[in-house]
Amino acid sequence: MKLLVVIASYKVAHLTIDCLRSIAGEIASVPGTHVAVCENGTGDDSAERIQKAIDDNGWGSWCTLTAVNPNLGFPGGNNFVLRPFLQSADPPQYVLQLNADTVLRPNAFQALVDFMDRHPRVGLAGSRLEDPDGTPQVSVFRFPSPLSEFEQGVKLGLISRLLSRWIVAPPVVNETYEAEWVSGASVIIRREVFRDVGMLDEDYYSYFDDVDFCFNVRKAGWPIWYVPASRVVHLVGQSTGMSSKRPKRWPSYAFEARRRYFLKNEGPLAAALADAGLILGNILWRLRVLLGKPDSSPPHFLSDAIRHSVFLTGFKLKPVENPALVSSQQIEVRRFQASQAG
Repeated sequence: MKLLVVIASYKVAHLTIDCLRSIAGEIASVPGTHVAVCENGTGDDSAERIQKAIDDNGWGSWCTLTAVNPNLGFPGGNNFVLRPFLQSADPPQYVLQLNADTVLRPNAFQALVDFMDRHPRVGLAGSRLEDPDGTPQVSVFRFPSPLSEFEQGVKLGLISRLLSRWIVAPPVVNETYEAEWVSGASVIIRREVFRDVGMLDEDYYSYFDDVDFCFNVRKAGWPIWYVPASRVVHLVGQSTGMSSKRPKRWPSYAFEARRRYFLKNEGPLAAALADAGLILGNILWRLRVLLGKPDSSPPHFLSDAIRHSVFLTGFKLKPVENPALVSSQQIEVRRFQASQAG
């Protein structure tokens, strides 16, 4: 197999079908391509709707659907459908991890595959992500650090200019270049990378799994590149509801994922400094808001950052709590209590 495309769908069956429709127009551009969709525990008729679209449109020759329940998290859902293909007699040369809330522009697949074929030492490459109107999204990043956390919190132009070398999201450029990490919304991965690094870390539920994976890909000696010739529309935050354009309160698992990333990859001191930087920066930001600055922060961000910091939660490396599993456990407890009461 040349290319395996893996899509984990959660609460976005309609967007998954739109994504598959865009793939149908590109599937012939890379012979030997297969698409594996994981319906990741939405809990309604999403799997039936996706399967019906596959059957009605004749996509079954190149697309298969696997349904799991409950939700395994983004890394778990991807790994669930990817693992059997990597262990098969004909494993894919490349794996393309693609968000369900994406739509391919023409040549999106071929541009990535051609780039990887021409650069056999590159381990991973990301697409240019953009809004439906073509406006580019930031999809190339630097690894987070205590200084970047402070800059993110304080949101002050002078500080940002002084710390420009550490800003996580640099300005978007339309050039092919080596990156520290790229968004996991559309990323192609060489098969040998999984041999050297392993699968996505399933102890993340969502968020920071892509930066964690890229960190370990680079640590293993595989370069990471950005390939803007591969253009993909990304409808940000459709599964989680989180978007920079519509700030919402961060869920606990986002803070827990951030904490896990720093403790796992940078160590306790860096985690403490990162939390201190984020908290201090946000305190200064709140002071600016009190003086009349419009507030663009997610609700309760400062109090949540303090509550989830290593200063209050400790330095033990823990899995991120899967809210779907917690909900399932709560349902079982209620059923047991009801049966006992009856």
